[in-house]
Amino acid sequence: MELLREMVPAAARVAVLGDPTFTLTEFQVRDAETAARAMGLQIQVLNASTSSEINAAFANLLRERPDVLYVGTGPFFVSRRVQLTHLATRHAVPAIYSGRQYIEAGGLMSYGTSLTDAYRQMGVYTGRILMGAKPADLPVIQSTKFELVINAQTARMLGLTVPDKLLVAADEVIE
Repeated sequence: MELLREMVPAAARVAVLGDPTFTLTEFQVRDAETAARAMGLQIQVLNASTSSEINAAFANLLRERPDVLYVGTGPFFVSRRVQLTHLATRHAVPAIYSGRQYIEAGGLMSYGTSLTDAYRQMGVYTGRILMGAKPADLPVIQSTKFELVINAQTARMLGLTVPDKLLVAADEVIE
């Protein structure tokens, strides 16, 4: 929410799009609601678990006209990233996503786990197993590297100027 607020300082209303069939959505929505309320933002939660429901959610967005959009995570949304980013850009709704693949598809910005780092960690684990370690003896690890990726061209199309604070914080700015 803070990154969205940095990008669109005048934002007062945020829409949160979640996939109700994804197990983590309930937690994501709850956390988004908490963060939005702490920042004084009005929040609207929308659900979509099919392509047609995504279209319906964006039709609802057009009626409600939130200032920004937070798109939750999940495998279905990743598979529909082109549809999601296209609709957000076409309807001029600044949106943040969970991974760089959305930004490569034309989305505005993402903040999420670095897939490169996650793959590196998988390689380290695989190497340890191949060297004789028992998988049950290896510790559970989580990604610790997160990345902020901004699509400057999409920002310009939306009439936004990316603040210097975000440009400096970004791991990558796509032109």
